Amino acid sequence: MRLRAEKKIQQLLWSVIDFLYTPFQKTISLQFFRYGFCGGLNMCIDWVLYFIFYNFIFHKQVVDLGFVAFTPHIASFVFKFPITFLTGFWLSRHVSFSDSQLRGRVQIVRYLLVVGGCILINYAGLKLFVEVCGFYPTPSNILTSIIAAIFSYFSNKYFSFKH
Repeated sequence: MRLRAEKKIQQLLWSVIDFLYTPFQKTISLQFFRYGFCGGLNMCIDWVLYFIFYNFIFHKQVVDLGFVAFTPHIASFVFKFPITFLTGFWLSRHVSFSDSQLRGRVQIVRYLLVVGGCILINYAGLKLFVEVCGFYPTPSNILTSIIAAIFSYFSNKYFSFKH
């Protein structure tokens, strides 16, 4: 039952993405477009979950787990991260890089390493552009996100989901 539902979701996403791809087919590959679409979808899921955790679950209050306390913005990140990590992995595995023959457990460990690399790229990029170069934070964030997305695409294509 679960596999059939996953297949239907995969087919639906492929249909929507492939339809939207038509104007771009001469400039970028279908796989790259699918990856970008899935990344954008996962980013939207991330933003919605963060908003819900911050405003409605943690009510903008410190989250004290007894052994550690989180400010609400960090708690929201920590609690939404596993969800968006798994949705990002599922989208990459089943929509963007569905032709990969690697076992799922190998893919997810490699995907985790790539996500860790993206976190480091974002951190280092923000430090560099904002603190060293003196750029504004928002454009710096956009630039580092683009760099991280390019790194992520090629890392996932040739490492996490290589075939």
